Amino acid sequence: MSEAVRIAMWSGPRNISTAMMRAFENRPDAVVVDEPFYAAYLNATGLDHPMREDVLASQPTDWRAVVADLTGAVPQGRRVFYQKHMTHHMLPAIGRDWTARMRNAFLIRAPEDVLLSYTEVRGEATLDDIGVPQQAELFEREADRLGHAPPVVDSHDVLRDPRGVLGALCAAVGIAFSDRMLSWPAGKRASDGVWAPAWYASVERSTGFSPPRAQARFDDLPDALKRVAEAARPAYERLSAYRLKP
Repeated sequence: MSEAVRIAMWSGPRNISTAMMRAFENRPDAVVVDEPFYAAYLNATGLDHPMREDVLASQPTDWRAVVADLTGAVPQGRRVFYQKHMTHHMLPAIGRDWTARMRNAFLIRAPEDVLLSYTEVRGEATLDDIGVPQQAELFEREADRLGHAPPVVDSHDVLRDPRGVLGALCAAVGIAFSDRMLSWPAGKRASDGVWAPAWYASVERSTGFSPPRAQARFDDLPDALKRVAEAARPAYERLSAYRLKP
C-alpha cells in the first residue's frame, strides 16, 4: 500500500465540519479524528466550555503528543486519514511545522452565518472565537509553502452541490471521489469527540448533506456582531476567491 493521504481540514466553529467528517468516515478507505487539539486548547486557555473536564480527560493536553499521533501510524492502517481541525484551537504556542506533512484544505463559511449560529450556543463571539485570524494565517502559510493556494471549500457550495464540490476537493487532495461520501447512517460514532452530546444532536440525526438555508444578511446582526463580521470579512473573501467549484 502506498503512503497514506493525511488530510487536515481547517475550519472555524459552527460550520458543516462534522458533516464533512461523516462524509469522509463513510469511505471504506478512510479513518477520521475529531478536533484533536481541543483538550490542549482548553488546558492552555482555561476556558469554560461545555463538558470541559470530559474533553481534558479524553485527549492529550500537550500539543506535541497530538502532533505525534497525527503524523504517526495511521489508525486501522487506512489509506486516507481525515483530520477535522478547528482553527481557533491553534494557539500561537502550538507549532505549525508538522502541517507540511498534511494535505491541508480549508472549509469556510460566511461570517454572518457563523456568528449567528455561534452566538445561539455561546451567547457572544469574538474574532478569535470563530477562528478567522488563525485560518487566514494557516492559509497563507500553506500557500507560501506550495507556491499556490491550497484547496478551499465553502460550506454553502458543499450543501448546494455535494457531489460536485466534494469531487473537486477529492481531486485537489489526490484521492478518488466515492459516492459513499454523499450519505451515511444516522446516529452516534465512536470517533466523535466526547463533547458530542453538547454539540452534535443535529448531525447525529442526519443521513447526508441538507440543502442550504438562506444566508444571513449583515443587517440581521446586532451591532456588536457587525463589528466582528466586518473584521472577519477580508479574510473570508481572501479565501473565498480560491474556493473550489465543480
